[in-house]
Amino acid sequence: MTTSLAFAAPLTVAVIAFDGMTPFHLSVPCLVFGAQTDEADLPPFHVRVCAADPTPLRTAAGFGITPEFGLEGLDGADIVIMPAWHDDCRDAAAPLVAALQAASRRGARMVGLCLGAFPLAQAGLLDGKSAATHWGMADRLAARYPKVRVDREVLYVDDGAVLTSAGVAAGLDCCLYLLRQLAGAEVANRVARRLLVAPHRQGGQAQFIERPLPVSGSEGRFADVLASVTASLGQAHSIDALAEQAAMSRRNFTRHFRQAMGTSFKQWLLNQRLAHAQGLLEKSAASIDIVAQEAGFGTALSLRQHFRANLQTSPSAYRKLFRQQLGQVVGP
Repeated sequence: MTTSLAFAAPLTVAVIAFDGMTPFHLSVPCLVFGAQTDEADLPPFHVRVCAADPTPLRTAAGFGITPEFGLEGLDGADIVIMPAWHDDCRDAAAPLVAALQAASRRGARMVGLCLGAFPLAQAGLLDGKSAATHWGMADRLAARYPKVRVDREVLYVDDGAVLTSAGVAAGLDCCLYLLRQLAGAEVANRVARRLLVAPHRQGGQAQFIERPLPVSGSEGRFADVLASVTASLGQAHSIDALAEQAAMSRRNFTRHFRQAMGTSFKQWLLNQRLAHAQGLLEKSAASIDIVAQEAGFGTALSLRQHFRANLQTSPSAYRKLFRQQLGQVVGP
């Protein structure tokens, strides 16, 4: 069963571009929210690239761009993304700060990727909130804006109306996380696969973090073993049996697994089962008992315990909240 979301109207995503920016940073939100409109069964987003400086804008790659919109493009946007900022973390000009403040006041979801946290902090939008930024500038952000709780350990932080990420590739994780909030795990995974990445790295608000298996064809037998596990999450899996399938000793399998996946097999398997359960809760009407069995938790009680411990919610509450969010975006 697949989920097809028919949005009443496209959500507008305003992405702010500035003179001297790196094209990669600008491309990240455009790829996640703008490159999917050619597929009818994926939720539509209307992406506006908005120039914060006079055009044409120069880029760090040596070519110029001329966005269709200026800062007036932030008007009416549902999501406003500051995808980066200058490497010297200079103060933003007054018109940009005012535009960010105005968007926040009217209820837009504000996003600061990498050094994009600096203009948001200057606008006062991070006061009293937790925030992430590039690790190399975290101390500078904390020193310049002491009201901001800078989290140096995470890839991204969801603090309600404001979402911030660490540097470079973490911006992609953050955008996929936001897409997952708006459209669900299945859609986010499809977009991630098309981009040849996977939204599997942990960041902020645990309840909505997706942790699927990274898509790779270069891991050989080891990858085949992990793929077989994800295809049979309802069954029991032991390290000894998997190591044998991978033609490795238990010790080598365990070491290779941690190096490749950044966590233990036990934790990875739990994450896979939680992700599968989330997907079932989102796109099916199956009972909690059936979801627990298909995801490998055995009983509804076990599923509830793991949801509470890892996601700080219950399966029923997760399903209800997810459908409420879709109702707010899709409409009746």
